[in-house]
Amino acid sequence: MIKWEYHTLKMMTGGFLGGKLDERDFEDELNRYGEEGWEVVSCFDTSYGQGTSREVIVVFKRPKDGSLPPA
Repeated sequence: MIKWEYHTLKMMTGGFLGGKLDERDFEDELNRYGEEGWEVVSCFDTSYGQGTSREVIVVFKRPKDGSLPPA
């Protein structure tokens, strides 16, 4: 049976009223986790109000070591 481990990444938004996410930094972080075997399960923002976001939260998962059958 496959056993999973999870990780949560929180990216803060910028801008005067928030809601601006540096796309390059965000993509770099996603690629870094992907290189480590993490897969995105969910991505959502937290509301700051008036349609702006305070932070973006990404949930990753990957199989725990030894839980996969040999290839």
